[in-house]
Amino acid sequence: MSTQKAVVHVKKGVSELRSDVPLPKVQDNFMIVKTKAVALNPTDWKSLESSPSKGAIVGCDYAGVVEEVGNGVKDVKVGDRVAGFARGGDPADHSNGAFAEHIKAKAGIHAKISENISWEDASTLGVGITTVGQGLYQSLGLPLPPAKVSEPTPVLIYGASTATGTLAVQFAKLSGAVVFATASPHNFDLVKKLGADHVFDYNDPECGSKIRKASDDKLKLVFDCIAEHGSEKICCDAISSSGGDYSALLPGPLQNFPRKDVKHRWTLGYTALGEKFSDNYPAKPEDYEFGVKFWKAAEGLFNSGKVKAHPTLVRDGLEGVPQGLIDLKDGKVSGKKLVYRVV
Repeated sequence: MSTQKAVVHVKKGVSELRSDVPLPKVQDNFMIVKTKAVALNPTDWKSLESSPSKGAIVGCDYAGVVEEVGNGVKDVKVGDRVAGFARGGDPADHSNGAFAEHIKAKAGIHAKISENISWEDASTLGVGITTVGQGLYQSLGLPLPPAKVSEPTPVLIYGASTATGTLAVQFAKLSGAVVFATASPHNFDLVKKLGADHVFDYNDPECGSKIRKASDDKLKLVFDCIAEHGSEKICCDAISSSGGDYSALLPGPLQNFPRKDVKHRWTLGYTALGEKFSDNYPAKPEDYEFGVKFWKAAEGLFNSGKVKAHPTLVRDGLEGVPQGLIDLKDGKVSGKKLVYRVV
């Protein structure tokens, strides 16, 4: 067999399942993985809209079994259960996506998965683990578990019920932070169960000021997992009057940022792969080095149950993925991660 089933870019905003997609070939520092489950993220449908590349395999999140390893790959062998993050929709290499029967994935930006973890749960980790590592740790500088903050440190996770947000809440708590969070009221229980100390409704016009009051005007660190719809304004209302540090997942909030006394920047998860993303975003070896370190830490926490996967909505078959991307775009999936078994 030289071809396989995969979900590929067709045109702006459109993907489809094809059965004639070439099998990926192993390269140095990469591994070939037979997928067992894949999970959907907003970046998947957004890439279809903003930078479609006809024929490129879609998707970032995967879990499966290692079939082959390239030169330079360490601590991974054929037969290992793994989950990780791949570059979906890559215009430079169409074989670099996750929504396929067999994928080419960058070694190091993955975790080995123990037998007691389901494929479906494991598949949810890719984008979330990568972005939490960049946002909370590489960017905002929290101590990496098992290390903890040396003094009470409030941290705001904006969008705490998102797939990245639920991971961020758990990691921030493991780092010893006092976790403030925003979510819709129907997701309050989820966020609290994962460790948030204080949860606020982001639809409340006084949300930001209430957080500032509850944190005694001491909130300095914010991880914005939404980075849209004016989230930065609420975050700035919450941050201490003496300034602070804001990290977002998208660049939009930085264009007219409300406060000059707050350090603000965004992170691009794809740079953790250590490969060129575009002419504007060259390869960043330091991001890959940090990503490998963080994924190794996350591996132990996930396998031991100290970090739990986001709740899932599981469907069968890659053929359903194109509709799933539409459902995600249309806001029909809330509070759960959409996962597809590869059968």
